[in-house]
Order: sequence, then structure tokens, then C-alpha cells
Amino acid sequence: MEAIRINLDDYVHSGEGANGESFFHRTDPTVMMKLYHPGKVQQPLDEMMMARKVFDLGIPSPEPGEYVTDGVRYGLRFHRIEGKVSYSRATADHPEKVAQYAAEFAGMCLDLHKIHVDTASFENVKDRYYRLLAENPFFTKGEKDAIGRFIADCPDTDTAIHGDLQFSNAIFVGDKRYFIDLGDFCYGYSLFDTGMVYLCCCISEPAFIEEVFHMPKQLSVKFWEEFAHAYFGADRSLKDIEEQIRPYAGLKTLIVERDTKRPMPEMRACLKGII
Repeated sequence: MEAIRINLDDYVHSGEGANGESFFHRTDPTVMMKLYHPGKVQQPLDEMMMARKVFDLGIPSPEPGEYVTDGVRYGLRFHRIEGKVSYSRATADHPEKVAQYAAEFAGMCLDLHKIHVDTASFENVKDRYYRLLAENPFFTKGEKDAIGRFIADCPDTDTAIHGDLQFSNAIFVGDKRYFIDLGDFCYGYSLFDTGMVYLCCCISEPAFIEEVFHMPKQLSVKFWEEFAHAYFGADRSLKDIEEQIRPYAGLKTLIVERDTKRPMPEMRACLKGII
């Protein structure tokens, strides 16, 4: 697909993330744009195609528009959700509402994880992790064999997985709620998804949490605790929930080590008992 050429002067910078920057249109309040970092050409196209399939499933998400380029970088345009705020930003700005925001986010996740998808149209999360495991240069063969057995023993389901389930990737305005950054959407066992929530809130370093989620780690841990009870049920102990979720958080090591190109011992600690 050929990208539509845009003039960056028509846009106002609105934020940035790990993959690129976001912009609002200067004169059209219904348009927002995400431009990936230089050199990323296929990734934004893949995200656009995935975002369209997810939107067509009826999953609440911004409607995707066109594949675009400014001549150097590539990206995509979306229908802008005016006045939106992410659950991480809302929690950072209003820590007294952490229980409310965590419960709302948990409700979104529970609804998402009940949606059955056409398995011919999306990737199986197990296949994704098998591929990441095979490509990882830092684990030993014995460790890879053990991780592979863990993945194989996980339940098989055909239900939706966001793929990057951070509390910054869910937004709301009024009583409307949406998921964003759905480029890693797939299907499978829901704990592959919720493991990311635990990783972001509890395993990540305090400096990372401050920089990315704009809050002290103490607050992100509180968000996780409230989320865990809302998602898994108040009758389960937090200790039991975390023992179950830690290996799934540890599997995210495969993604982070791919991106950083170095071992991540603090994340590997979650795989204790598997390797």
C-alpha cells in the first residue's frame, strides 16, 4: 500500500512513546496521527491493518484512517477521541481515585477477554511466544526448552488479547472507554495479557514508572492491587494471584530483550520456578 504524503506543518506535536510521536491536526479536531521513528516502514502499515480488523470486530477503539508519510517517517491517522485521557494519566493526576480507575480498567479487560475471534484472522499468542523464544539469543537451550513447555501447557482459547495491555493503552472520555495501540492484538489465554499489567505496575523500575506513567511506583503498585481484586475476584488473595501471574509477566522478557538487545535479569526473576 502506498502511503499518503502529508505536510507535517499541518500538525501539532501532542506526545511521544517508545515507537514514535503523536500529533493533532491544526485545523481538523477529528484527526490525530501517529508517526513511527525513522526506518520503521512496515510496522505502521501492519498496525493500521490490525487496527482496522479490531475496529471491525466491534472492540471499542479509535477508527483507523490512512497510512501516511512525511517523506521520512511513516505512520497512520486515526479518528481523534477529543478530551480523552489514559488510565495511567488519570491515576497520576488523581491518585485518590486509583480504586475507581483500576476497577474500570479491569472491567474493560474482562469484557475484552470474553470476545471470541476468528482464529484464521489473528495470530495465536502461543505461536507468537514460540517465535520470540526461538529468536532470543540470551536464554540457554535448557531454559528455552523449559519455557517452551510452560507455554505449551497453558490453556488454549480463542478469545481476544490486546497484546500490550498497559494501563496507558486504555483511554476514556466521559462514560466512553477505548483501547489504543492494538498492533499486537492476537488471541489466546487471558493471563498472557494481564501479565503485562503486573509487569508495568510492579516489576518495572521506579524511574521507568515515573518517566512513562508519571507516577511513583507506590501508586502503580496500588493500581495493580485494586486491578487484581477487580479482575480476579475479591475472594482470591493477592499472593495467590501474583504467584499465578508472575510467569506470564516474565514471558514479556522475550519482547523486552528483543527490543533492548540485552538480558533483563529483573524481569527474568519472574520466571523462577520455570527455568
